[in-house]
Amino acid sequence: MSFDGFKDYFKILGISRNATDKEIKSAFRKRARQFHPDLHPHDERAESEFKEINEAYEILSDDDKKKSYEEYLRYWFKNRNGNSRDFDSKNNDKRFDENLNFDDFLSDLIGRFGEVGQEIYSNISSDKNVQSFNLDAEFNLQISFFEALNGAKKNLLVNDERIGVKIPKGIEKGSIIRIKKKGNIQSGKGKRGDLLIEISIKSHPIWKVKGLDIYADLPISLDELALGTNISVASPQGDTYLLIPSGSLPGQKIKLEGQGLQYYEAQGDLFFTLQLNFPEKWSDEELPLLEKLRSVRLYDPRTSWFDLACTQRK
Repeated sequence: MSFDGFKDYFKILGISRNATDKEIKSAFRKRARQFHPDLHPHDERAESEFKEINEAYEILSDDDKKKSYEEYLRYWFKNRNGNSRDFDSKNNDKRFDENLNFDDFLSDLIGRFGEVGQEIYSNISSDKNVQSFNLDAEFNLQISFFEALNGAKKNLLVNDERIGVKIPKGIEKGSIIRIKKKGNIQSGKGKRGDLLIEISIKSHPIWKVKGLDIYADLPISLDELALGTNISVASPQGDTYLLIPSGSLPGQKIKLEGQGLQYYEAQGDLFFTLQLNFPEKWSDEELPLLEKLRSVRLYDPRTSWFDLACTQRK
C-alpha cells in the first residue's frame, strides 16, 4: 500500500487529535476566513489551502467519516513508523490494504457517506476553478435572561428573508438552533444549506446563569445572619420567601430547589449567596447596641489568623 498524498487533517486545521466538535468548527471558521479566495484573488497557494481546509472540515465534522479517517490514520502511523506510538494499534488492516493510496481511500470514504460529500470532494480534487463552500449560514442571536428563562419567538432577517425562530425555554449560552434549508443558496444548482443560530445571553445585573442553575448575590444584615429570619426576596419567577438559618455566614449559599431554568425535562435550581451588607451610617439607636455587643462578645475572630501569620516567624 502506498501512502502518497496522505493529509493530516488535524494539522491542517491546527487542532489536537482529541479536539471537540466545537473546537473543530471554531478552527475551521478561523482558517477558512484566513485563506478565503475573496481575500486572496489569483493566489494559487491560498486557493489550495482553502480547499484543504474545506476538505478537512468535511471529514472531521462528520462522526462516521472522522471515525474511518482516524482508523486510517492509526494504520498510516503504524506502517510509517513500524509501530503505533501516536495511536492504539486496533484497526482493520485488511480493509486499508485494498486502497492503493490516500486519494483512493478518501474517495472511497466520501463515496460511502453521501452525495454532498462526493460533490465537495470532486470539486476539490478535479476542478481548480470551482470552489467548495459550506452552504450553511451562521447567525449570532443575543437574547435576554428572561427570554432564555421563559422561551421566546423571534423574527430574523437573513438573506433578505424573514424567518421565524422559536427559542425554547431554558436554552443555554452557546446552544445552536438549526433551521433546515434556510441557509445560503448554491448559485446555479439551487442547493441550499441550513441556518445555524448560535445563542448568546445578555448579562443581567442580578441573575447569573451556569448551565440550568441561576445564581444571585443577596444582601443580608448582621442581625439577619446571626439570628436568622424569614425574608421576602425576588426570584426570576416572582416574589417568594427565603429562610435564613441562624448562625449563617457571609458567602454561604441557600438553594431554592426547582427554581432555575427548565429545559424540557431537566430542571435547574436557584442559589442565593449571602453577602453581609452594612449601612453607610449607623443610627443613634444602633451604635449603643453595637457597643454592648462588643463588651459581651467572647469570640476573637483573629485567633487562628494570628497563629497562621506567626508560623515560621523568627
